Amino acid sequence: MSIQGAGRVWRRLDVTVRDLPLGILFLVVSVLPGLRGHGTEVGDLPTRPFDALAVLTLALECLPLAVRRRWPAVCLALVTCGFALDQLRGYHSAAGTALPIVLISAGSHLEHRRRATVVLLTVAYVPLAIALSQLGSGGETPAEFVTFYLVLALAWGAGAWLRATRLAEAERRERVAAETRTAERAQIARELHDVVTHHVTAMVVQAEAARYLTAAPERLEQSLTAVSDTGRRAITDLRHLLDLLNPDHGPGTGPGPGPGHGTGATEAKEPRTPAVGRVLTLVEQTRRAGQPVDFTEQGTPPASTGSADLVAYRVVQEALTNALKYAHGSRTSVQVRHGEREITVEVSTDGTGSPSAAAVGSGRGLAGLRERIGVLGGDFHAGSGTDGGFTVRARIPAGGTS
Repeated sequence: MSIQGAGRVWRRLDVTVRDLPLGILFLVVSVLPGLRGHGTEVGDLPTRPFDALAVLTLALECLPLAVRRRWPAVCLALVTCGFALDQLRGYHSAAGTALPIVLISAGSHLEHRRRATVVLLTVAYVPLAIALSQLGSGGETPAEFVTFYLVLALAWGAGAWLRATRLAEAERRERVAAETRTAERAQIARELHDVVTHHVTAMVVQAEAARYLTAAPERLEQSLTAVSDTGRRAITDLRHLLDLLNPDHGPGTGPGPGPGHGTGATEAKEPRTPAVGRVLTLVEQTRRAGQPVDFTEQGTPPASTGSADLVAYRVVQEALTNALKYAHGSRTSVQVRHGEREITVEVSTDGTGSPSAAAVGSGRGLAGLRERIGVLGGDFHAGSGTDGGFTVRARIPAGGTS
């Protein structure tokens, strides 16, 4: 088994099993002949040889280390009693070193009644110091008892610092996770806005126009066909979005209209991500909705554009949607220019048509585009012109990921 595999197996063990070797190590070290009587010594009592009571003392000081993280209060109480017995009996075993370790662990892992624990330990130390002073030969001064208490307090403080650091890191991770979730929800909202708004707006405009074509069956049939095609494309784009949100949801695996509805073959051929080459499809769809659109595409798309082509597609989609909403019938111009390192998009409406009451905008689409292009390091501008029209311009660096 490799070292990494052994490490994973070790981490999967219960925390009590992982802490038990430390207690056994202290117990073994404490009974070594060369270390007897050379441990922690508080007071001035003569060193006593190990006897039957020493076994219980060593067990109280060492074995509770196995539960120092699972039950820190129990571990601290048992080790403290063992340490007091060790000093009062004069064993001065190496196991006394476990007390600072337990204080660090308790300061780090104790969850409840932390102040009460500190007060109780402080109060318990006073009679222990008095008893050791009276039993000893008087060589230990009060200052030395205070110094040892400060050492123990420092150990507790180190554990408290570790706890505060761990909690701060947990809060930071939770905050980052919350911010990430918020950003993801905002991105999903932008994608839904981009996908749904354009198609639904086109369908509403086409459906309203069909109401006035009852006297022209040919044109009525064309208008209803355009509504149906737009609805199918909306379903396809929504499925593409679901594919991005759920990696296990492959094309054609989700529920939806089958071949009998005339959409199965079309959806199977659709690319997962809209590209600049599909801008012409948007233009044709907008034209069928009654919006005169001039389309110009210059240059050759580079081999790798990153997410720039998708962002350019969204810019044109949002601009044409706004043109359908607020300047229906106005002549609109779409220009897409491919450079070596960027894609430039400009969509302008002359503003001579009549506003449509099909929908009321919220500005979310343009704000989302401005943020998305800003992430890529590009430029975005949207505003009214002197002739009352509206222009959207975007410079999108190629190769970035949004």
